[in-house]
Amino acid sequence: MKFVLFLFIGLQCCILSVWAQDWEKETPVIRASVDVVNVLCTVRDRQQNYVIDLKQEDFEIIEDGVRQKVQFFSNETGEDAQPLTVVLLIDTSGSVKDKLGFLQEAASEFLRQTLRKNKDLAAIVQFDSEVSLIQDFTYDYPVLEDAILSIRAGGSTKLYDAIWVSVNELLRHEVGRRMLVILSDGADTQSLTREHEALKIAQEQDVVIYGIGVRSGRFDSDFGKLKKFAEGTGGLFFNSKVDLQKIREAFRRINRGIKNQYALGYVSTNTRRDGSFREIKFRMKRSGLKVTHRKGYYAPSDKP
Repeated sequence: MKFVLFLFIGLQCCILSVWAQDWEKETPVIRASVDVVNVLCTVRDRQQNYVIDLKQEDFEIIEDGVRQKVQFFSNETGEDAQPLTVVLLIDTSGSVKDKLGFLQEAASEFLRQTLRKNKDLAAIVQFDSEVSLIQDFTYDYPVLEDAILSIRAGGSTKLYDAIWVSVNELLRHEVGRRMLVILSDGADTQSLTREHEALKIAQEQDVVIYGIGVRSGRFDSDFGKLKKFAEGTGGLFFNSKVDLQKIREAFRRINRGIKNQYALGYVSTNTRRDGSFREIKFRMKRSGLKVTHRKGYYAPSDKP
């Protein structure tokens, strides 16, 4: 059954609520009244290989030029990694209609290879002139595959609305690592949500966005927007060049990124609850390493 998610733009009031988590997984999630800044990241060497043997003391986090103390650390590799929650956001507008079969096949393979049985959840959302929940969160891969294959192409493109709905109505209620994987040409034509609002809510809710660009020669595309969403949240962007093998390779690279993450947390030395954007940078003790992470976060605010 297909459920349409109605977007109430006038009620877009997002409250950042970040809680300390048990990174060592020995006890349940800790709920506390402190504001913990959570950052997922991946680290690669000069040969673009993922580095997975780093310790907490190898990382330094700088917020707005001020060094912060890393207080929570976890290596998110293997079966002991935190639960993963994925929303697969598929553009079904007319501009990608002739590529939909490629997307469906590759997306099904991605979920089969990425999700751990009875531990990781996924949901399927399609967007064109509407934003529609095709399948709510489930562990059941055959159900997800059927949902993907049931998708049909529609009209215009509501990319920003789709991001806002997927984060606000689905991912914000989940725990663990939260990912949004977008397959689109990136050209928004009808959203009521603005671009910066879509990015802001993803940053507020610690959602990492991965983008796969799918271009049709007959329509405009804007891969720059997908790249901006990915870079702003610590994800990656790939240009598929409308080729099934390249789409598969993009999904494989996303899979590798997800399975080679580190999770870090700190309590900011800046105690002002002013809702401002704060820039995050990493400094590594070991030379020659590149860190992919979100660019910053929005501080809590006491304003209603």
